[in-house]
Amino acid sequence: MTGAYLQRSGVYVFLISSACAYYLLNAPLLLGHYDLGWHLAAGDLIRQQGHVPFQDPWSFTSAGRQWFNLSWLWDVFASALFQRTNFIGLMVFVVACGAVIVGYLASVCLSSGASAIPACISVLSACLLYPEFAAYPNIYLAAAPNISTMLFSVIFYGECLKRTRLIFLLPAIMLLWANLHGGFLLGLFIVGFFGGVALLRRDWVNFGTYSLVGVGCFIATFINPLGWRIYEGLTTVLGHFSQAYITEWLPYYRIMSMPGSVPGIIYILAFVALELRDRRLSPMEPRLLSWLLLFLGFYQFRYLSFFFLFSTVPLALHLDRLLSKRLSDLRVERSLLAAGVIVACSLPLLYMRMPALGLPEILSEQDVRYLETHFPHARLLNHWNVGGILIFRDRGAIPVFVDGRASTAYPDALLRDYFPLAQGEVDETAWDTVLKKYRIDTVLWLKAHEALRRFLVGKRGWKEAYTGLYVSIYVKP
Repeated sequence: MTGAYLQRSGVYVFLISSACAYYLLNAPLLLGHYDLGWHLAAGDLIRQQGHVPFQDPWSFTSAGRQWFNLSWLWDVFASALFQRTNFIGLMVFVVACGAVIVGYLASVCLSSGASAIPACISVLSACLLYPEFAAYPNIYLAAAPNISTMLFSVIFYGECLKRTRLIFLLPAIMLLWANLHGGFLLGLFIVGFFGGVALLRRDWVNFGTYSLVGVGCFIATFINPLGWRIYEGLTTVLGHFSQAYITEWLPYYRIMSMPGSVPGIIYILAFVALELRDRRLSPMEPRLLSWLLLFLGFYQFRYLSFFFLFSTVPLALHLDRLLSKRLSDLRVERSLLAAGVIVACSLPLLYMRMPALGLPEILSEQDVRYLETHFPHARLLNHWNVGGILIFRDRGAIPVFVDGRASTAYPDALLRDYFPLAQGEVDETAWDTVLKKYRIDTVLWLKAHEALRRFLVGKRGWKEAYTGLYVSIYVKP
């Protein structure tokens, strides 16, 4: 009894404290999402008005298009938390979500039959990799609505795998998820996947359970301010041409960075090698789902994080067959507990030594103040990455041209006009067309884009009126 308690408590304490320490060391990156600014501004707006707005109040280019805010509830929560605790509260909340994910994955691995050491290796590896800190700003453990999809997808996966009575709570979770992030479709997919495998096995009892839960989850998705039109909002994102210009939707080979991607590649190769070594491992569902997400991850980078999360169970079971007989000594499990306690005691020190937290420095408050002071009536063309931060800092005082809401708020025609501008080489025809079509007199762009400086200043006679740390302001003569 004491041994089992030490084994399980040691695993949880070690994994959660180690992961939290790693996340605290990367605390500034947790707030590095370029869209955090407009999410906070949207939450403030909803709380002030008492309803979810369907028209964009911050740009001059939306052309009356309906704004599908698929994350309105997360925006409200983040706004309220930020008002009371500033960026520290947002960071602590993200770390807490990461801790729950770690603990839940450990529970799933142990309940699937893996012993302590294999479970620790598998879960810790995955939870250090899935945030994708090496692929900034495409980070999947961050102050963004996507954190709800990371958390709830793990819960759906775990409950479908364990098949306890808690699985009937998934529709209630789906009700929350559908109002937090458009990634709720992944929850429907997970339940459907497990149901499909049960059908192929002619496991009618579990097929009935998954079907009942799946129907309940599907009905729950309609309980939101958009009603059935939430699926219309999703169609403006999934399969949209803008995905070809947004890095998280690009293939893995285009996102890889060296040497940052090396640990993830090693993990993938280890998973593939162990899978090919032992093809009879059960249960089958986690293995099939992991392979599917691995292939999807090569196709679109964002799915690779889910591969890391869902592959923990088969990887832990593979490692268990290799290591459990050698590393099952109770002394090892006690060592895990002791190491976890030591790391946990270091968390307050890591917290106190964190640098100042804030929005990404790409657009500072000083940059925005200069823009407001000298060009208060600017007809502004801004870079995509600064749009959300500008919305947060001036709340539409100077309307933006575009921001990370992309196809959920802006017409396709505008996005087709904008994306050719966001390239390394300057397409002079595209720039001239946009400047004339939208009557642009001010450009807020990345300072490092030297080709644009040569084009606007050298060829079109514009003036570089301001240079900040990361951005420049160009004005029409």
